[in-house]
Amino acid sequence: MSGSVVVSQLGARMHYAVPRIFASEGRLAHFYTDICATQGWPRLVNKLPRRLLPSSVKRLTGRIPKGVPAELISTFPNFGARSAVRRLRQKNSIEHMAHTIWAGSEFSRLVASSGFHGADGLYAFAGDALEQMQAAKRQGMWTAVEQMIAPWDTVEELVAGEHARFPDWAGPYSENQYARVFAEREKAEWALADVIVCPSEFVRRNVIARGGSAERCVVVPYGIDPQFPAQDIIRIGGPLRVLTVGEVGLRKGSPYVAEAARMLGKSATFRMAGPSRLSPEVKAEIGRSVELRGIVPRAEMAKEYEWADVFLLPSICEGSATAIYEALAAGLPVICTENAGSVVRDGVDGFIVPIRDSEAIAKAVTDLSEHPGTRAAMSESAVTRAAEFTVKRYGERLLEALSLLPSQQHTVNQAALS
Repeated sequence: MSGSVVVSQLGARMHYAVPRIFASEGRLAHFYTDICATQGWPRLVNKLPRRLLPSSVKRLTGRIPKGVPAELISTFPNFGARSAVRRLRQKNSIEHMAHTIWAGSEFSRLVASSGFHGADGLYAFAGDALEQMQAAKRQGMWTAVEQMIAPWDTVEELVAGEHARFPDWAGPYSENQYARVFAEREKAEWALADVIVCPSEFVRRNVIARGGSAERCVVVPYGIDPQFPAQDIIRIGGPLRVLTVGEVGLRKGSPYVAEAARMLGKSATFRMAGPSRLSPEVKAEIGRSVELRGIVPRAEMAKEYEWADVFLLPSICEGSATAIYEALAAGLPVICTENAGSVVRDGVDGFIVPIRDSEAIAKAVTDLSEHPGTRAAMSESAVTRAAEFTVKRYGERLLEALSLLPSQQHTVNQAALS
């Protein structure tokens, strides 16, 4: 990687890890985002009493890009407000995808029209990057795009299968005419990118299968700074406590959590912490075997990890779920699928189970329940594994991957720039 870089991203994903990484190295030319609590009208929100603020506005107060100099940040708060209003009006997945395309393209155009501050390169995120990548290429810059989750063609294919299996969870599957538009947008971004950053081998493999260049795909696992204390005592006695974190729904494999819980009965206690769009009837059915915690504020998540003996995330499709990194750091053995994109080592830090396999989940939970020595060893290994995936190590891996850019630059088809 040569020179400085412009980073653009919607939202505060991973607490602004990417711009923070470049800023810490003195390589950040500028950072573009939609809204943060230190720029424009949103900064006035921090002057209001928190008890008077609705939850959505309270989340805005946490959008502070710590470690990124204020003079290097540009926001588009009016666009952000319009986007938030449009999100509130969404009624289904089709409207959600239509909004995603509008927001990504509008944000990308705003970045492109605002300029690149003399930077040598651009780092952007899939779906939000096309127009700014085209503008950057016209100026002779290198470009990197991060594919945060598997390609949308893959997501749609996998989730459609879940709709067929569990129609009560999300209603009958309806073909989303916007999904193809978004998928083609991703592919156009891959064609422009000098490097495609994937958080897991699962994502890389699927990008290549959908037409991305194998030579330009690199795997850079995420990293977190541990926020929850690791368990120092392995609880013995009573039902094993199994925690799942994330939105309760088809993509996260939630039906298989519920099925495994029903299979195990009173020998294990299951808890799900996260939002849900499910019908009251489905929630009531799940609630017979799983405790649904709903949205848990970030400040209270430590109690959830402290309660648990084991972490479970049998995702159908992810990028690399950050909740798994948190669970490892908290000393929890992890049961997950390969599609979760995790850094868990099967039989060392936990178990990797096939997707759509409740029996495999139940067996893994039973093994950990019946063999506390194995659980203790995996707990210790989980903490050690998590130490390899801090934000600092993430930054080192990301910069190393981008250091290959000069040898990876290629001639872009001019049609991709139009």
